[in-house]
Amino acid sequence: MYQALRASRSEFVPVRNLSYHVRLWGEPSAARPPLVLMHGWMDVAASWQFVVDALAEERFVVAADWRGFGLTEGGRVDNYWMPDYLADLDWLLDHYAGDVPVDLVGHSMGGNVVMQYAGVRPQRVRRLVNLEGFGMPALKPDQAPERFGKWIDELKRLHRGEMALASYSGVEGVARRLMKTNPRLTQDKADWLAAHWSAGRPHPEGGERWEILGDPAHKIINANLFRLDEMLALYAAITAPLLAVEASDDSLGQWWKGRYTLDEYHERLKKVPDARIARVEDAGHMLHHDQPARVAGLIEDFLSS
Repeated sequence: MYQALRASRSEFVPVRNLSYHVRLWGEPSAARPPLVLMHGWMDVAASWQFVVDALAEERFVVAADWRGFGLTEGGRVDNYWMPDYLADLDWLLDHYAGDVPVDLVGHSMGGNVVMQYAGVRPQRVRRLVNLEGFGMPALKPDQAPERFGKWIDELKRLHRGEMALASYSGVEGVARRLMKTNPRLTQDKADWLAAHWSAGRPHPEGGERWEILGDPAHKIINANLFRLDEMLALYAAITAPLLAVEASDDSLGQWWKGRYTLDEYHERLKKVPDARIARVEDAGHMLHHDQPARVAGLIEDFLSS
């Protein structure tokens, strides 16, 4: 199994009505702001271990499990909303940074959140890094009736137990699933991630099954339409320099089949006053697992520039 080079510690922090699980590396320093790492959909804070291990210098690093992921409870809800992530992040920065602007990094869903947050609270972000947080295809108002209907239908399916996440007979099954989803993931890293990404729970028929630490309610679509005009207004309000990092595998093209492209994403980034784009070769969407040393180097070079 992968051997972590930098030990982390866990703590729980009150955030609104939840107890947020946070993983920490290093110690706070008056000389440097916290480096805050926010994970993506169906991921956990421990997923950043490989990048933290690859950092050339010691930093005080803060990584939280978003609500309903990892060891952070979901609050007994049956769907999740983007504004909640923004408020949760604000609470976390109150606790760990106070008035000090932070270096803020997000991957995938976390990348989308930190991009929006940096527009809402520009004074709280010193440097901003977005790893594959592309946003969504633009939607039209006339799609609203169908979308609301689909949202209601999915809620009913969830309450009937039809949207449960897959379970596995052992942690090794979780590791195999991670490697199937990401063929570049090595066995040692898959075994390490699986132990943090899942937990064994008693099964009604005896024994235990290993389940991903994610609330199935995250699978429910957002009832509200994605508003490109609102997103661009948030991008325009960002004052921190932005590094947008993308992998050589075009995951955006694979997901949306031409409905939303990298060229469109790059056009959106032009709204950010100070933005640059970097590319990581031989990597897919989970680029922080595929090429952690390259990702860590890009982050450190950007933060020190």
